[in-house]
Amino acid sequence: MDYKLPIILASASPRRKQLLSDAGYQIKVVPPTIDESAFASERIEPCEYAERLALAKAKNVAGDFPESLVIGADTIVDLKGEIIGKPANAEEAEQITRKLFGAVHKVITGLAIVKISDNIELVSSDITVVYPRKMSDEQISSHIKGGTWQGKAGAYAIQETGDEFVEKIQGSLTNVMGLPMELLQKMLKKVVG
Repeated sequence: MDYKLPIILASASPRRKQLLSDAGYQIKVVPPTIDESAFASERIEPCEYAERLALAKAKNVAGDFPESLVIGADTIVDLKGEIIGKPANAEEAEQITRKLFGAVHKVITGLAIVKISDNIELVSSDITVVYPRKMSDEQISSHIKGGTWQGKAGAYAIQETGDEFVEKIQGSLTNVMGLPMELLQKMLKKVVG
């Protein structure tokens, strides 16, 4: 992909920034200022939830940068229809970890591209199925104490734990990391031709 114009990433995620930088994109990070909890009360399908939040983030930032291409993303975990986001504290992280590492689950990232001046608004999502390894109480305790769950949907980061807790995945690894690069490149091709 040779789209080298500056892109604004409407996210404070260092992982998303790193994935874009590693792929050669010039990016500027502008975290959105939206209340994500306002979306939590809506009774919608997990993919639609992630897409709505990604679009809200992109539009929030694009309002200040109408001439720029803005990317918004939101990653959630879907456990049999239950939407699991980022844990608020260690206790919640432990509850989430016990749930997720006992069952196959899906990681869903909603992705939005907005450019107000060109009337561009694209939204999609990617799904990766994660087959976890059963974690012992000791492993769970160590994981929670380590703090790597902070700010992560599903209370884990596959790039930090590697295959220690994950047996296999079906789908995009970068999706599980928070930004499905394959989907992003397809979407950008639609925008820039």
